[in-house]
Amino acid sequence: MNPTQEWPAEWLRGVLELCVLRLLADGPTYGYELAARLTQAGLGHIKGGTLYPLLRRFEQNGHVTVQWRPGDGGPGRKYYLLTEQGRAALEDLTGQWREFTDLTGQLLTGRPAPTGTTRDQEVR
Repeated sequence: MNPTQEWPAEWLRGVLELCVLRLLADGPTYGYELAARLTQAGLGHIKGGTLYPLLRRFEQNGHVTVQWRPGDGGPGRKYYLLTEQGRAALEDLTGQWREFTDLTGQLLTGRPAPTGTTRDQEVR
């Protein structure tokens, strides 16, 4: 994947929470490193104005805890650590995402969805 690929903003908003939770599952990290890893993974440049409010919501929802650590010759960094509640959210969202992408993939290829896999949800 081209790391400079620009995806529609709506797609990124829909998947960013799940992707950040997944990266946090690898261990404690800080915002700039998360943004770099998202870019490296092919999602494009994620602005701080998008990423940091998401990390604050994770903290407010109990999905992460925060630690300040001294920087190497520079200012300290705020590290985010995934909590058990965050791991549970990651597992739940991953299952939902897989179901959603399976269904949309079937729709895009013209294959009917298997019986019992659609959700009775109204799109808003």
